[in-house]
Amino acid sequence: MSEKIIKSDEEWKKFLTDEQFYVTRKKGTERPFSGEYYKLDEDGIYKCICCGNPLFKSDSKFDSGCGWPSYTEPISKEAVVYEEDRTHGMIRTEVRCGKCDAHLGHVFDDGPGPDSARFCINSVSLNFDKK
Repeated sequence: MSEKIIKSDEEWKKFLTDEQFYVTRKKGTERPFSGEYYKLDEDGIYKCICCGNPLFKSDSKFDSGCGWPSYTEPISKEAVVYEEDRTHGMIRTEVRCGKCDAHLGHVFDDGPGPDSARFCINSVSLNFDKK
């Protein structure tokens, strides 16, 4: 993984929408079932909206019914980083971009893949590059 990208809030706000900034830089979330990529079923790569870091391949995407795009695994071990999240009276694992620390969503251990991972990711934190 290359050097971490560090910017001030003012620098991020120059090219992110208000919702993208709220979700990725302030650890917000979009409303369930509202995201642009929730039902997308095309071949390609999902990248970080903030820095373009490749995060998930379309072949790892599945419909978990949770209201957010879900994936069984990241594109590589370095693509994402994890942090314990104790907000909202729960203990969860936050998923962030490995390059710029953008908040992406959370990972749970009830998925269909070999590691039982279910990465629930905000559409607004992603950009899709179609194959």
